[in-house]
Amino acid sequence: MSEADPIELTRALIRCPSVTPVDEGALDVLQAALEALGFVCTRLPFGSGDGRVDNLYARLGTAAPNFCFAGHTDVVPVGDRGAWSVDPFGAELKDGTLYGRGAADMKGAIAAFVAAVARVKAARLSGGGGKIPGSVSLLITGDEEGDAVNGTVKVLAWLKDEREVIDDCLVGEPTNPEALGDMIKIGRRGSLTARLTVRGVQGHTAYPHLADNPVHRLVRILDAITAEPLDEGSEHFQPTTLQVSTVDVGNQAANVIPGEARAVFNVRFSDRHTSQSVISWLHDRCASAMPSDEDEAGPSYDLDVRVSGESFLTPPGRLAELVRDAVGEVTGNAPEFSTTGGTSDARFIKDHCPVVEFGLVGQTMHKADERIATADIEALTRIYERVLMRYFEGA
Repeated sequence: MSEADPIELTRALIRCPSVTPVDEGALDVLQAALEALGFVCTRLPFGSGDGRVDNLYARLGTAAPNFCFAGHTDVVPVGDRGAWSVDPFGAELKDGTLYGRGAADMKGAIAAFVAAVARVKAARLSGGGGKIPGSVSLLITGDEEGDAVNGTVKVLAWLKDEREVIDDCLVGEPTNPEALGDMIKIGRRGSLTARLTVRGVQGHTAYPHLADNPVHRLVRILDAITAEPLDEGSEHFQPTTLQVSTVDVGNQAANVIPGEARAVFNVRFSDRHTSQSVISWLHDRCASAMPSDEDEAGPSYDLDVRVSGESFLTPPGRLAELVRDAVGEVTGNAPEFSTTGGTSDARFIKDHCPVVEFGLVGQTMHKADERIATADIEALTRIYERVLMRYFEGA
């Protein structure tokens, strides 16, 4: 298999059923391809037991600047295999389309990373330009689709301890909604998930004066936090959104007032907020929705919040414009700079260097029959190739 062939490398990666946190040989395949190009590879396992995650940092060259491609080889579970028309890990090619879990998210982009480096390296050597004047690195985790605690964030801490500097980073997440060249991500909204528990007093529905119905309180709180938006967005961000994902009581009887009611909701917040300002706002709304005769102990609710990441922005500059120009040259499209979508490991990388995201089309990611056009993988390789050539131009 040629390292400059992104299709076959994508297929080899798909054949590794690397459902988080299990690697199943995916990083071995990638490491072999990178070492054939002269990369120095370091495997970085973190965690233990069932939570152990294998990661890879690879670098070609020792000089600055260091341009990094970042991504993940782990994939989500296949779900109902009966919904697939092909083997999810068979890497089947049909009519110019490659099928398999991870084809779009994001083994195709990782293969394009490798093929782009192979082509740039060959072009410079054949053209008399010599070695790449600087370094190219890959930061690949097996924990992006999971809890993200033993992956990129710990690799970055290791890099800092090793005094290994990344100057700019391109993450290969599937950023394009419909066609290659639609969108470059220059930031992401913040994200937090809240679990709200409202306590009451269980009782008989025919004797409500002897009980305290927490469902009624929960409904008032949910109305209070969803009645009005938190903001109207900003120059680069959509308005903050709050979506209730579940409401649970678990009541087995229609004539019993439950003693407890629960709800879970997610907030995706713009750069007009921090996670702490959102949490404070939530507590204010929850408290204001409780009955005025609440006792001195305070409102009888608990709000357990898990923050996935803060909002961040890499203002359009050299890196974003370089990627945009490369996309335009290959696809003829003028990609939108955007901060839409979910979270990614760019939320960790932004603390170390400028970071943008550009990858394949994401229409089938996480779905049955996940797939990508082979022409898109090839075009993405050419885009990454141009990014590298422009980045090191004149050096």
